[in-house]
Amino acid sequence: MNGAASPTAHTDRSTRAAVATMYRLTAGHRAAVAVATVLTLVGSALGLAQPLVAKHLVDAGGRGQVVWPLLALLAVLFVAEAATGSAGRFLLERMGEGVVRQLRHGLVARLLRLEMREYDRHRGGDLVSRVTADTTLLREVVSQALVDLVTGSLVAAGAIVLMAWLDPLLLFLVALTVATAAAVVASLLTGIRRASEHMQSAVGAVAADLERALGALSMVRVHRAESREAARIGARVDAAYGAGVRTAKLASVMSPAVELAVQGSFLIVLVIGGLRVGGEAGSLGDLVAFLLYASYLVLPLSSVFRAASLVQRGMGAYQRIDEALRLPVEPTEARVPQARPRTSGRSVAEVPPALELRDVHFGHDPGRPVLRGVSLSVPQRRQVALVGRSGAGKSTLFALVARFYEPDTGEVLFDGRPATELGRDACRRRIAVVDQNTHVVHGTLRDNIAYGVPDATDDEIRRVVELARLDEVLARLPAGLDAVVGERGRTLSGGERQRVALARALLARPSLLLLDEPTSHLDAINESALTAVMKEVAEECAVLVVAHRLSTVQHADRIVVLHDGRVSACGRHEQLLAHSPLYRELAASQMLRPGGRDR
Repeated sequence: MNGAASPTAHTDRSTRAAVATMYRLTAGHRAAVAVATVLTLVGSALGLAQPLVAKHLVDAGGRGQVVWPLLALLAVLFVAEAATGSAGRFLLERMGEGVVRQLRHGLVARLLRLEMREYDRHRGGDLVSRVTADTTLLREVVSQALVDLVTGSLVAAGAIVLMAWLDPLLLFLVALTVATAAAVVASLLTGIRRASEHMQSAVGAVAADLERALGALSMVRVHRAESREAARIGARVDAAYGAGVRTAKLASVMSPAVELAVQGSFLIVLVIGGLRVGGEAGSLGDLVAFLLYASYLVLPLSSVFRAASLVQRGMGAYQRIDEALRLPVEPTEARVPQARPRTSGRSVAEVPPALELRDVHFGHDPGRPVLRGVSLSVPQRRQVALVGRSGAGKSTLFALVARFYEPDTGEVLFDGRPATELGRDACRRRIAVVDQNTHVVHGTLRDNIAYGVPDATDDEIRRVVELARLDEVLARLPAGLDAVVGERGRTLSGGERQRVALARALLARPSLLLLDEPTSHLDAINESALTAVMKEVAEECAVLVVAHRLSTVQHADRIVVLHDGRVSACGRHEQLLAHSPLYRELAASQMLRPGGRDR
């Protein structure tokens, strides 16, 4: 975890601080909150007036006076209270949905732009859980708890004032029971928050482990690991259950405390108040009004206690959301005018290369370099191949070219201009990538091919379909380009997915095409066809290809041999066979001989 993600570790855990944090989330919705609060207070005021009307109604009935006007007034107050309360609750619910939408937009935008290192440090399923489960919990907090705290406190204060006016002694006795319940609730809030944090983290772990298993389902099935994965995910589910039970245990203590306070208050009012009425120390109307106010006091106080608990639970979810929003993203760089080198009328030596690396050093972790002073260039409209043993740094070099990472030292240039000067957007507009982990997303074949160029015409799509040798795939699929390829392209073979990725890259018409193991899922016939395609593509743009199978790249204009993060040799196939022991060893292991023919 990076340092920016941890400020919440030492934050104030008091309910006041939690309420202030939740209130900040309502920025942009304050008008709705204000209107809803006013409506709720008006409804509460109408409710507080009802016991006074009921008092006069009882007293008037006892004196034999006409009571139907008071009954009508009581009915009007009841209907008006219900209407204003309903309108206020709708505004709050809509505001809560708006806050969640805003948070989810912010989280999605943030997660899609994180530095690549952050994806190495965090599990995808856990990040997804912060967008879904955690924000859902916050919706209830901002749509109910905040206003309940304010209105509940004000209504309770109003009820207390009127109860003091009616009978101060009874109020004092009721206040003792309520204060006892409040002390119990306050002692439980911190524990509820901790349990909520653990529960939300456990739910995120369930999502991450389930995504892990479903993403490699074929491997799970082949190795008969369903039971092991179910046990692993089940352990996460059990952890979430345990945290939920701890929350429920604390809540189960809090609820009876509130209920005992309520029942105790009523018993005190009934017993003491009844005795006082019997002793003519008060009227029956006063006792009825006091009992109604006691009931009105119970509801807002219960909502205040519940809201305080909900706010603490919401803080557990908010801390996870806030942590995600603090994760570092790729820095925004100023856009520069797009200008590609003019090649007409200029010799190859005069045209800057499409890509150049100058003494590039890079390591994912300090003290563990992957690239050690790599220098190479890819001329315009030429094909350059990178070869070497596994772990030599070939794929890492591609990640630097795509600007997923930045070199520790050294420089990457596009068309003779430093990448840092161009900015990430300009660099990525120049390239297209076909990596060894072929990405095919759920949707139609057309959606996947045109992913980088959504407004591509049918003719443009047909052109790259032919170049990538996807004609047979289209003929096999009943709906052709509009066929749904399934999650991660499950309806396609590995080779077909690789050709879809190639078509997608070609449609973007890049000035530099990066191919990482493009033939790893192809048979010999399709490999030969792809080799021909690369020759055609090299007439339009520069091509940098990583390959373990030298038969794919033996006709490249230049072959760069990487070893232990360094360039160990560079030249054409025949030159390297003669002068590079490492290349000669690689060629011998794949039964290649001078002239590029297999033995």
